Amino acid sequence: MKYLIKYKIALFLILLAFNACKEDIPTSFDYEPYAYAKNDETGGTWHSVLIADVSKLNIPDPPAAGSSAELADLNELKSAAANPTADQLKAIRFWANDGITRWNELARELISKYNLPPSPNPDGTYSVPSSATPDKYPYFPFSHPTYACRALAYLSGAQYDAMIAAWSQKYKYNVASHQSADASIKLNLPISNLPTYPSEGAVIASVSKIMLTALFPLEKARIEALAAEHETSLLWAGRNTRSDIKGGDSLGVIVANEFKKRMGSDGMKNAQTSKAVSDSIKDAAFKRFGWSWKNLETPERPVGITPLFGKVKPWFIPSVEAVRPGPPPAIGSDEFNKAADELKNIADNLTEEQRRIAYFYGDGIGTYSPPGHWNRIALEQAISAKMNPLRLARVLAYMNYAVMDAGISCWDTKYYYHYPRPSQVIPGFKTLLGIPNFPSYTSGHSTFSGAAAAVLTHFFSGSKAEFDRIAEEASLSRLYGGIHYRFDSETGLAVGKNVAAYSVGVAALDGVD
Repeated sequence: MKYLIKYKIALFLILLAFNACKEDIPTSFDYEPYAYAKNDETGGTWHSVLIADVSKLNIPDPPAAGSSAELADLNELKSAAANPTADQLKAIRFWANDGITRWNELARELISKYNLPPSPNPDGTYSVPSSATPDKYPYFPFSHPTYACRALAYLSGAQYDAMIAAWSQKYKYNVASHQSADASIKLNLPISNLPTYPSEGAVIASVSKIMLTALFPLEKARIEALAAEHETSLLWAGRNTRSDIKGGDSLGVIVANEFKKRMGSDGMKNAQTSKAVSDSIKDAAFKRFGWSWKNLETPERPVGITPLFGKVKPWFIPSVEAVRPGPPPAIGSDEFNKAADELKNIADNLTEEQRRIAYFYGDGIGTYSPPGHWNRIALEQAISAKMNPLRLARVLAYMNYAVMDAGISCWDTKYYYHYPRPSQVIPGFKTLLGIPNFPSYTSGHSTFSGAAAAVLTHFFSGSKAEFDRIAEEASLSRLYGGIHYRFDSETGLAVGKNVAAYSVGVAALDGVD
């Protein structure tokens, strides 16, 4: 689609600029606020993922119609929306219809900012970031791909359950637009026929603030300031009263706290291991297969990235064993030699187009990594379809659940087989993109991309060919960069699609379509 083509060109130029000057990668894009294609009046009955029964969540009642409290609310709203300043109009436009897009952009920006591996200590050892002391170097978090996919899953998952809860409450109270109560109240956004209580924008601001603060604690002050601006912009827009906002804020807190509980007990705190545990994983693989991966960094980092991420609690796959692929070719076998010869031939005859693809999909240090890449694509699709925030949150949630499950599956596979990177076993072989700090089989890019493309195809079937093309290109980019064999990439794509089927299966039965 034209949106994806425009995005790919823009991001390629951004990546070139990043490589040239190492500045932060922009994540924001501009779009016109729009009227929703549909309101989904029954959205409060859709099946939430983590919250058992959203209808039982309690928030304060809105002011009674005709009460002094309602009159005070309406007068404040009328005053706030009457003559917004240039800065207030900018905030209204920025947060637009709901804010999900902007909070997702912020998440990806923070992932990029914190996607920096710690430097070695003077003695050649490496320290590990700690959530207990996030402001002590190395600063927490190191938002590598496994942290990124998990962060986006928890953020978008909490947003989706929160939107279902908001719709449940909206149609319970069924408070009409405030312009219907007082026609003199100016509206500075496209009209919405949704009930106003609670404010969906405030729900999103609240739940996003809590989740992102938990994930990026050093950004607390900035996140809180943005949440305050988001909620206040709803007054300036003439969309929501103070009571609407307070009701939405309280609902967001309830939902976010449930997701924080799961996040705190999903096993991520044990994913980065000690050297002794890492060595035991390596030794077990060597006993099984006769090979093991070696870190080729200088100085050598003693432990790869999150060796036990494969043991983090998934969302929908029944177990990592259920989706784990069979073993890669034995080192020195005919199949291996064929794949190694292909890599050497590509490296010796790399075309400009292959080089462009390798760099475009690099998604390495200082970027929002492959999970963030696919979130950008999903948002453009949802916005072009003029989805309301409930629908938009649904797309992001199921895609990011699948991408996190794909990451869990991929990292289980990586450390179960502990397969060497091409540079380790092909004499004199050089890569275009450096050497990632974890085993080769299977390709993370490919697994993430296979999962994301399959889920997006479920929601936007007309773009299937484009999603598949992007996933295939992302997968091939790892061959062109010299950091994966073809079987790493092809198997990763297949596993990603297999993992996505579980997420799609849940989405197909969630009471929406």
